[in-house]
Amino acid sequence: MSLTAVVLLYIQIMYMESMIRMRDDQFSEGVRRSLYAVSSLLEQDETKYFLEEDVAQVEASSVYAQYGGTPHLGGIKYSFTTRSGVEGDVTLRADAEKIYKIQSESNVASSYNSMREELKGQYLYQKGVIDDVIINIMNKAGDRPIEERADSVAVRRYLKRELENNGLELPFEFAVVNRNGNVFYQSAGFANVNPATLENSIFVHSLFRNDPPAKKNYLKVYFPSKTKYILNSVKFLIPSFIFTFILLIVFLYTIILAFRQKRLSEMKNDFINNMTHEFKTPISSISLAAQMLNDPSVRKSPTMLQHISGVINDETKRLRFQVEKVLQMSMFDKKSGTLRLQDIDANLLISNVVNTFRLKVEKYGGNIDARFDAEDAIVNVDEMHFTNVIFNLLDNAFKYRREEEPLKLTVTTRNIPQDRLEIIVADNGIGIRKDDLKKIFEKFYRVSTGNRHDVKGFGLGLAYVSKMIGLMGGEIKAESELGKGTRFIIILPLLETSRTDGE
Repeated sequence: MSLTAVVLLYIQIMYMESMIRMRDDQFSEGVRRSLYAVSSLLEQDETKYFLEEDVAQVEASSVYAQYGGTPHLGGIKYSFTTRSGVEGDVTLRADAEKIYKIQSESNVASSYNSMREELKGQYLYQKGVIDDVIINIMNKAGDRPIEERADSVAVRRYLKRELENNGLELPFEFAVVNRNGNVFYQSAGFANVNPATLENSIFVHSLFRNDPPAKKNYLKVYFPSKTKYILNSVKFLIPSFIFTFILLIVFLYTIILAFRQKRLSEMKNDFINNMTHEFKTPISSISLAAQMLNDPSVRKSPTMLQHISGVINDETKRLRFQVEKVLQMSMFDKKSGTLRLQDIDANLLISNVVNTFRLKVEKYGGNIDARFDAEDAIVNVDEMHFTNVIFNLLDNAFKYRREEEPLKLTVTTRNIPQDRLEIIVADNGIGIRKDDLKKIFEKFYRVSTGNRHDVKGFGLGLAYVSKMIGLMGGEIKAESELGKGTRFIIILPLLETSRTDGE
């Protein structure tokens, strides 16, 4: 399901990218068609310019000049040569109908033939004029200033019209440059564009394609809102992409929660199994002692009775301690627990716990060393819970000792900057892996001990320690190296009054 969701999201992203590329290609093609059309229109304007120039010259010498170049019969021109060789011409100017009437009435055949020859000559001359226009365009067009050949007003008008014809109704900036990039003229917005941005988003088209290479000029067009225009064309895909992404995040979060619940369930199962074992041992011992009390021979022996009562007492305390540990964690999870804070000399309290624990350590060939270097060790803590914290850390060191080497425990205290007390409990036990080190303060979490099955617990000891130290305003951290031992570092704030008295 996760793979399917990821693939679906990937397909949507690829489809959006494809749509954006397609819209970009369509945009570029529309701009290129528009620029080509603008170039063609400018060439037509230049052709019209030269054509009108030559036509004006023709009209200046034509019989139609006085009629503004309108091609209608405005007069009859007669050319003649005298016998003495003098050449001349006579032009009759009148209304066209009167001239036609005079021609009909006079029936002057020679005048008609002369007129026909004149029209033929005019045709041949106009043909020559067109040839002259073509020659002028080829030879003289490049010599005209580009500002005249491509007027900025005309260029803007043509660009706007052709872009709209291609469906591109968005603002633009333009400039006309030569082959070296020198600007002849440019729009106001074009001058303010960042050159780096311009090079990536500019459209260039040559003007007057038949010009010599040395006289080539180019039209550059830039669209400030091109990106926004293209994205707007595919914005209908964005909600789909967003909702799919949200769906994927929610789905992954749900999967993560499911795995967390699965891990929590496994830890709780381990907790129940360990709790069953921890409760079963003292219950079995108490049950066995009760059975022994039923034996008459045992009741007759004061020594045996004392021993059995001691076993029952010890196992009852052990059972009560385990029950209290579970109840305490449950109580503090619900935030209904209260601490009885009081001013305690940490050196003295820790010394008492160490002395109590020393017998247990030395029984298995180990030793415990305590160094109290803190001159100021007055802290505001709950005595019972703080005692349990130190006891839990020492008990953990004892349970996770190395069988092949005697246990060596070190407990030290010292003052550190910012008026704080540092307590270090170090051992040379089996150590903790880095992956486990950051999880050891989680409730129900127990570090795997390999083939060691004699170490049982609820996975609550270090969680309880971390909880209590936090509630008493301190912090705890662990440093460990697998196979070399572990150091637990507790930092507590010193009592305000003791600091004031010391000063």
